[in-house]
Parts: sequence; C-alpha cells; structure tokens
Amino acid sequence: MTSRCFSSRGHTLLEMTIALALGMLIVTASLSLYRGQRAAFDRAADAARIHEAGSTALDMLGQQLQMAGFASGPDSNVEASIFGCAQGRVVGAESAASCESLAGHSDGLQVRYAADVVSTWPSSTGVPTDCIGQTVSDAIVTNRFYAKASSSTGEPELYCEGGGKQSQPMVEGIERIRVMYWRAGAPSSLDASGIARDRWRDVYGADICVVVRGFAANAKRRTNYVDCNGSPTYADDGRVRQVFWRRIAIRNSPAMTSGGAQ
Repeated sequence: MTSRCFSSRGHTLLEMTIALALGMLIVTASLSLYRGQRAAFDRAADAARIHEAGSTALDMLGQQLQMAGFASGPDSNVEASIFGCAQGRVVGAESAASCESLAGHSDGLQVRYAADVVSTWPSSTGVPTDCIGQTVSDAIVTNRFYAKASSSTGEPELYCEGGGKQSQPMVEGIERIRVMYWRAGAPSSLDASGIARDRWRDVYGADICVVVRGFAANAKRRTNYVDCNGSPTYADDGRVRQVFWRRIAIRNSPAMTSGGAQ
C-alpha cells in the first residue's frame, strides 16, 4: 500500500490584503446604503409631520373663521365677530381690540361667536368652552390665534388665547400665519392693516396661509422655499419649510348674508 502525503500551505500576505480590502469595501457599501436609507426615511418622516402640522392648523383656523359671527338666535348679535392684526397679535378688550407686534412677524386673528354646546365642545358638565378647553360663562366666546416661538423649547407653535386671557400652544411647527381678507367693495384681498375698524363687518372671506418649519435639521445649512407672498426666500438654519394655504368663506358675515359679497 502506498501512502500519499498532502502538503498544506497558509494564505499569502497578498491574499490576506485582498480579502481585507474586499471586506472593508462591503462594510463601507453597507454603511453608505444604511445612511442613505436612514436619511431618506428622516426626510419622509419630516415631510409627513410638516404636512400634518399645516393641515391641522388650517383646519383649526378655518373652522373658527367659519364660526365667526354665529348667533344662537335671530335677534342675537355678535359684536366684533372678526378682527385681525398684520404682523402682530390681538390684545385688549374684545370689542375694542388693538395689535401688539410679534418678533416672528406672524399675523394675529380674533374670532367671536355665540357660546353654546353646539358651537363649542362642551365641558364634562355641559358648559361651553373656548379654544383651549376653558369653560365660558359669557354669552360670547372669544378666541385669538397667533404664532410665535416657544419660550421653553424655541420651536415655533400656533397659539390660541381663550376668553380667560390664557394662551396655550395648539400646533407645533407653525412659524407664521398670514391672513388676507376679502372685503365687500374691495377689488382684491387686503391684509389687516388695510381694513378700517368700522369695515371689519364687511369682510366675507379670508385666505389663510401658514408657514411650517421642519422638525429635523439638514446637513445643508441653506434651504429655499416660497413664502406666503409667493416670493422665493431662504433660511440658514437647515430646516425645511413649506407653505400651506386655504380660502375660507365667513358664512355669518353681514356682507355674506346680505348678498354684498362680490
């Protein structure tokens, strides 16, 4: 019987180098793919949050404007049912409101309508409430909206101030509100500064625009977007911004009910 001897040899340095290089290439490609997919997921999630914030804010403001001037009886009257401020928030007495400027240049809006359990969400005891859930003891509910940066987090938010003169954030990410009003007899829409105090009753519609700031910072520091005026602009904080707008008919406006709207 003959015996065979099998010789064994190890890997050469060149083979080891090639194997390590291929391994590193695979790892690098895998990490690059993961980072790309993660970045795409983050962008998609941020876009979804931006869209949700914009839609929620428009729904809330639109519903309030549609309720402006609502009266619970044919002989009822809601004084100063709508009032606005250009680049400022509404302050002062409801029937003689004035404007206070805001650093973020957001417009402010005041809406008033009859307080009952049909026009508002009633409390657990069946009492009408304002926009932040406070019970309303008056016959008229007054809600005021504006946008500003939170004093605690620095994030922009849509705020509502109820009849108790207390404000709470309602929607996160809302950097600015822009409201243009349609007034009977005017050929085009006007901002709040173009409407005299005694002409607010002639307002029958509004174009609401909200600027939503993204929640995730991007590596690219400069981001471009189109603002509420339709002008191209940019931001240097790396946050994506998107504009949403909606046209609302103020159904209880005297100009609308009398047929004065053009």
